[in-house]
Amino acid sequence: MGPLAPLADGTRTALGFFWKAGWAFVLGYFISAMIQSFVPKSRLTRHMGDAGPRSVLLSTGFGAVSSSCSFAALSAARALVQKGAHFVAAVAFMFASTNLVIELGILIFVFLGPSFVVAELVGGLVMIAVSTTLVRWTY
Repeated sequence: MGPLAPLADGTRTALGFFWKAGWAFVLGYFISAMIQSFVPKSRLTRHMGDAGPRSVLLSTGFGAVSSSCSFAALSAARALVQKGAHFVAAVAFMFASTNLVIELGILIFVFLGPSFVVAELVGGLVMIAVSTTLVRWTY
């Protein structure tokens, strides 16, 4: 145990965390790149360019079928805003992509049962409603 042992341990731990979470960053940047490359700004602005209920519902739906990774959600939401989506719609997308994703619902159903799936869905929708309302008031 030399004086550099804690530094070596810290470096090994950091590399281990990056190895386990690196896929999430790559996925997030990949989704962001796909949005920036293939989604026309005019179409995105037309469908998600305001803070109305239609934009929020559409963003919620896209979030629910996207990746459940929070890194990917943040990166994709940033790309959505850069392409013309309203910030409120991007917030709805982020909450839906981390709380309403299909694979999370399946896991909750398998391990905890159907009542928890209902609670997860209701809780996610309530969080989206509250967060989009707060953002509308403050943004």
